[in-house]
Amino acid sequence: MIDQTEDKKFNIDNEELNNICDECKEEDESVSQNLILIGFKLCKSCRISKTIFPL
Repeated sequence: MIDQTEDKKFNIDNEELNNICDECKEEDESVSQNLILIGFKLCKSCRISKTIFPL
């Protein structure tokens, strides 16, 4: 039997998966993918620009 407190660790809040980028505030499908992969809510273009210009 799984304890409910342990089960809550794996639940992701629906507000986090709204596909809106934190940098440019535009909606993109890649935001939720990047949230899972790198832990930041960035769209594809913002991720590339942060990689090239990390300021």
